[in-house]
Amino acid sequence: MNSPGSTIAAIATAVAANAGSVAIVRISGPKARAIGQRVFRPAGGMGQVWESHRVQYGHVVEPASGQVLDEVLLLYMQAPRSFTGEDVVELHCHGGLICVQRVLEQVLTNGAEAAAPGAFSQRAFLHGRLDLTQAEAVAQVIGARSRRAAALALAGLDGGICRRIEVLRQQLLEQLAQLEAHLDFEDDLPPLNPEVVKETVQVVAEGLSQLVKDSYQGQCLQRGLRIAIIGCPNVGKSSLLNYLGSHDRAIVTDLPGTTRDTLEAELSLRDVPITLVDTAGIRKTSNPVEKLGIARSRQVLTQVDVIILLFDVNLGWSEADQALANEIPEDVPHLRVGNKVDLLDQSKYQSNGKLESSLTISTITGQGMEDFTDALLRCCGLTDLERLDTSLNCRQASGAQKAIEALT
Repeated sequence: MNSPGSTIAAIATAVAANAGSVAIVRISGPKARAIGQRVFRPAGGMGQVWESHRVQYGHVVEPASGQVLDEVLLLYMQAPRSFTGEDVVELHCHGGLICVQRVLEQVLTNGAEAAAPGAFSQRAFLHGRLDLTQAEAVAQVIGARSRRAAALALAGLDGGICRRIEVLRQQLLEQLAQLEAHLDFEDDLPPLNPEVVKETVQVVAEGLSQLVKDSYQGQCLQRGLRIAIIGCPNVGKSSLLNYLGSHDRAIVTDLPGTTRDTLEAELSLRDVPITLVDTAGIRKTSNPVEKLGIARSRQVLTQVDVIILLFDVNLGWSEADQALANEIPEDVPHLRVGNKVDLLDQSKYQSNGKLESSLTISTITGQGMEDFTDALLRCCGLTDLERLDTSLNCRQASGAQKAIEALT
């Protein structure tokens, strides 16, 4: 961590080749302006007045030699009117890898410390610009993997979590005030109704319980879900991955054992970020390469949130399918799905009650995919997502759970 009172600097934008045309180097702390004046040469001359929240055009240079490192825009924000509450200088330079790195190196050479991860948000919290829930929401906004996750994170950044907690806190404080008043002035006040106190405590505990329950869905939206597809060879696992991923990621043939390693696809289902893992078909084989893929498939089953067990609905539920079902860890929820329903003889389908009650799809025609998506999200515990307006992170949910235990 950076020492208190130090001036810190870091690249505040994504850094990668061709990542963008503009990159920002941020400097925050008591020496931010002095460092900026050492490395920046305004186009209007060194006598140009630095005004807070006014953009200047010029160049970043190496002070000793005067060598120009980049053409930049400089923005100076005087304390406390900045994100961190300190003096802040931002150098808006060309994007990519080289220019922004050279600018940062010059800033660090002239007196700034390299900012530790989260250092700017930490200073915003310490200077009262953000409360702790808002400071934590900054990282969630940056790391959001879907629009819904971004909306929840922005609600936290806007103080939504703090407001929800404050409502519950005020209810407890009101009852605490009543209890303390009756302890000090019992003879001057009407009798205390214990049922009112119990009811208030119960309401607060239920409110916290709902926040904890919602936090699971919010955390799933933030980090995403890992879902494995397993099944006997040639039941259409790779076809399902390709269908959901909207383009060919796996080789699809009629030959059993085509997928000999796990394949992953990043996708979004109803704005829920998902990593879909296509596994090698688990079966007995003498092929050493396929054996390695099958071993990895078994390992994957312990590392995912949900498992899709795919079978060929035309062949029905076989002993091999049941053997696969027996491999699924007890603590991992799973969904049984019959594929290739488009090839099914409807008269046989209607007469088979077991198959008729199964969830069936076709990765060729798309038949049953809406029902499949509904069932998959239910299996993941993600229902009524439209109702979510705020979400606690892991630390906050743990604190809320401890509060519930103290109240009950």
